[in-house]
Amino acid sequence: MAVIDDVRPLGTELERSYQVYVRGQLKFRVKQIVYAAFSLDETVMGFAFPREERAALVASEPHKFQMPSASDMRFNWIHANLAAVDPTEARELVVDAWRMVVPKKLTRAYDLTHPHGPG
Repeated sequence: MAVIDDVRPLGTELERSYQVYVRGQLKFRVKQIVYAAFSLDETVMGFAFPREERAALVASEPHKFQMPSASDMRFNWIHANLAAVDPTEARELVVDAWRMVVPKKLTRAYDLTHPHGPG
């Protein structure tokens, strides 16, 4: 079971990333792009994810992943139930979401300094 504190450090450790609170909700941003956000009760993590792969992920593990709300379907976005995700997987999901919003040179640099993935 992952909790928000398992991934919170990534919000400032990943290059160009910062944390903001919007109406009480913690969000991770690069510039103005939100790549991860947490529900007010900290049980659900929304994160950037390729639209074309969402349905397959939800179908493969519906206890873990859910489609975003109808208003967010147009975005590259999906939700994860943190109680069903382990801490390592939660960190990997955040890093993969960050990869979607930063230049490729930053992802290559990250891979060089983190050859075994997010610690």
